[in-house]
Amino acid sequence: MTEAATAPKPSAPARPAPRRLDPEDAQHALAEVHELLRRQEVVANLVHRQEEGDTKADLVEQLVQRQHEAELKALVDGLHPADIAFILESLPKDERQNVWRLVSAEHDADVLLEVEDWVRESLIEAMDRQDLVAATGNLDADELADLAPDLPPDVVAEVQKGLTEEERAQLLEALGYPEDSVGAIMDFEMVRVREDVTLEVVLRYLRRLHELPDHTDQIFVVDRQDKLQGILPLSTLLVSEPETDVREVMTTDYLSLAPLDSDADAAGAFERYDLVSAPVVDDQGRLIGRVTIAEVVDVIREDSQEQDLSRAGLQEEDIFAPVKMALRNRAPWLLFNLCTAATASFVASRFEETVSHIVILAFLMSIVAGIGGNSGNQTMTMIIRALAMGRITGRNLWQLVKREMLVTLLVGLCGSLVAAGFAWGISRSISIALVMMAAMICNMLVGASVGVLVPMVRARFGKDPAIGSSVLLTFATDSLGFFIFLGLATVFLL
Repeated sequence: MTEAATAPKPSAPARPAPRRLDPEDAQHALAEVHELLRRQEVVANLVHRQEEGDTKADLVEQLVQRQHEAELKALVDGLHPADIAFILESLPKDERQNVWRLVSAEHDADVLLEVEDWVRESLIEAMDRQDLVAATGNLDADELADLAPDLPPDVVAEVQKGLTEEERAQLLEALGYPEDSVGAIMDFEMVRVREDVTLEVVLRYLRRLHELPDHTDQIFVVDRQDKLQGILPLSTLLVSEPETDVREVMTTDYLSLAPLDSDADAAGAFERYDLVSAPVVDDQGRLIGRVTIAEVVDVIREDSQEQDLSRAGLQEEDIFAPVKMALRNRAPWLLFNLCTAATASFVASRFEETVSHIVILAFLMSIVAGIGGNSGNQTMTMIIRALAMGRITGRNLWQLVKREMLVTLLVGLCGSLVAAGFAWGISRSISIALVMMAAMICNMLVGASVGVLVPMVRARFGKDPAIGSSVLLTFATDSLGFFIFLGLATVFLL
């Protein structure tokens, strides 16, 4: 006996598959959209000026507008939903809404799933309730769960009425898991079989399906209670004798995920074992879903983007959003950075007498601060990456700290010799060169220490280790770099 986890939905009439664009062609398509929008605006303005006061002005303008919209619609309709999403993300809000109105209704749901969150919100705002219900009515439970947080509650309630009891239960289950968990990214479309049937029975069953779920590389073997017993790779199914029982060729050495596992941990497992899909089982060992490489790639991309933004103290924002929204996103950490820079300047001002006696120090102290910051940034990048991949534990932490400090010390010794030579070359003073050398080594060690401690402490308290890390590092290496360099100069040069 065989069964599918979710009954396949009726297949739509065959239609030409939208073409997929490589990066260069996507840029050309975006440029073409820009050109059509520009021509539409220019011609509309020209017609409006020429026909001003004429009763036919509105008619002429509408005809021109419809012509340009037809050209734009023909261009957009021939694109893959992912490429439409790229174009929408690359347009200002007004132009984005104009293009979105021209997207065929059959692509609405796919485009909403593809676009970034900050774009999706603006697109949903532009749609009325009826359009939203039509767009989301044929989505699978896992896809609807992805969109549900951004949809109006009444739309979600209306769409739920059209779901089967099984699909409704799957939707509620998916919505019940934390955002960054395996349960939130798993899908429910998969093929399950029993271990006491032959491969011929499995093949006959597969031929009756409209199509296999995306990224199906293995079939899951379950018992009558849906407890996972093993997996049957499609490659094994195809090359084995049809009379063979499933239990004889299924694999019991497989990786399974729990719904509350971190999606980052799942991504690490996929990378480590080169997986295409993996089963998700509950506490009783029952198969409840699967995770595919498609979701994992999205997780990796989103985590990478979040880390890049977090290190600068930013959150995701619409690049065409109003200035007020951008200010709320960027101002807090910039103000904090201003405070840290002021602190560094205050430290330097306490050594005014030293700098006034040896003016060359004013030109050299920025080198000390800059090199310390660069060294700390290298260490911090390595630590954040290791944390993200789960490679740091309580047992190897101290060993990692010692290694980073040793590497920084050795690099500092080499770099400080060059810096000392430069300091001697412009000052002709051995004392200044030695102070420069000592200060540079000390500040690089400060940078390495901060580069290790800030991410580790934030991770220890359950915070994103990347958020604001570069700002805190700059604060430490600037303030302490000035203090160390000018302090040594005060002690040994005056």
